[in-house]
Amino acid sequence: MDTYTHGHAEPVLQSHRWRTAENSAAYLLPHLRPGLDLLDVGCGPGTITVDLARRVAPGRVLGLDVSADPLGEARDLAGREGVAVTFAVGDVYALDLPDDSVDVVHAHQVLQHLTDPVAALREMARVCRPGGLLAVRDVDYAATCWFPADAGLDRWLELYHSVARANGAEPDAGRRLLSWAHAAGLRDTTATTGSWCYASPAEREWWGRSWAGRATASAFAEQALGYGLATRDELEELAAAWLRWAAADDGWLAMLHGELLVRV
Repeated sequence: MDTYTHGHAEPVLQSHRWRTAENSAAYLLPHLRPGLDLLDVGCGPGTITVDLARRVAPGRVLGLDVSADPLGEARDLAGREGVAVTFAVGDVYALDLPDDSVDVVHAHQVLQHLTDPVAALREMARVCRPGGLLAVRDVDYAATCWFPADAGLDRWLELYHSVARANGAEPDAGRRLLSWAHAAGLRDTTATTGSWCYASPAEREWWGRSWAGRATASAFAEQALGYGLATRDELEELAAAWLRWAAADDGWLAMLHGELLVRV
């Protein structure tokens, strides 16, 4: 079993709930139309999944996550929005679907957490119908930049890389998507980039407090301590650095994402 670096603590889900098709899957939206069947791998609390389902209705939509923890929230969201989505626990390496069974397979921020992203891409392509689309998007942590400079945030980024790689994952996945697709035998590809930028007072407050919480009370914090990569005092210092950034009137942060569309 792969180890999910973030886990599903409330500060993590707080971040995931912000994600929409518009801010996290814009590269895919022009290719969607009503009637397509769609699989969303790594759906989490379902905010992107529900958005995508609106665009392909009356097509069938299945959201899968490796953990059952966020799926109750995802089902509640779909129910409130009146959108037909099925949510289930699933394994990206062994999808419980026949060959050629969906038109679109979408995975947002999934490959970076896997020990074998190439095998996952092959499996996602297996269930995609000929002529269908595989869409993947992953952050590239090394390309994250911020202002003002803060040694605490420098240390946070260094520690995040160390924890993720101790899990056998790749935090700089964004730049590797095309390479992984080629290794999986997928050649009809379109590579792009997207970004998130947090600069308004509300954005800084939300993102800074989310990461301050993750630094001290999440799977990331537990793993950093368990692997002997950080002390509790150091994690508290990282949380304080995020709060300093959030309080800075000129605070700014950007995260680059690699995006890949694969025609199967």
